[in-house]
Amino acid sequence: MTRQFTLIIVSSSSGGSLVDIETLKHLALLGALHGQIRVSSSALASLLLSSPQTASRRLYSLEGKGCIERKVTGSGQRIRITEIGRLLLLSEYQDYRNIFERERSTVMQGRVVGGLGEGQYYISREGYRNQFFKKLGFVPFPGTLNIKLDDPFNPGPHQVLIEGFQEKERTYGGCRCYRIKINGQDGAIIRPDRSSYPLDLVEVISPLRLRDALKLKDGDEVRLTLQ
Repeated sequence: MTRQFTLIIVSSSSGGSLVDIETLKHLALLGALHGQIRVSSSALASLLLSSPQTASRRLYSLEGKGCIERKVTGSGQRIRITEIGRLLLLSEYQDYRNIFERERSTVMQGRVVGGLGEGQYYISREGYRNQFFKKLGFVPFPGTLNIKLDDPFNPGPHQVLIEGFQEKERTYGGCRCYRIKINGQDGAIIRPDRSSYPLDLVEVISPLRLRDALKLKDGDEVRLTLQ
């Protein structure tokens, strides 16, 4: 069965205010990002430095925007942050990363080269695509862009682990992803654990077909910025 993916764009225009972020942050610190938690309006109010009535209104607003799921019972209320709420927090997190880690960005130069065409098959596996969506925030175009770097790839510490899985009779290995911008477009370098690629050759995934989006052909120079 083919799973349908919905791209959720989170921005201030979709209701993501500073008040929403603050409330979601405290709920996440209490564990609501990983499962249901039990919290009273008065307990949340003490964290928000507000009244219980204000805390209750914030929860009601977040529920209406689809950022949390809330179940009110006789003994209190149970709350869980939804995927919309998680992406709202993730968007804020990425903004702060850009502020505080900008000076540590690594810039790489390289040229577009042809590949063997195997990337499309592997990227299309549902076991990979589900993890890309959850961990990178996008479903990649079914294919990779191969880049021959001027210097060997030095990945740095910020990696996203994609776990291996089994599909029918075949086992697929894990890989590591590194968020980048390529000529300004969001993407990620993917390094399969089982790969024997040379250190100066990298594969790039992106939600777009980069050859079309960036008008690239073999031999074109590109600029990759490691995030």
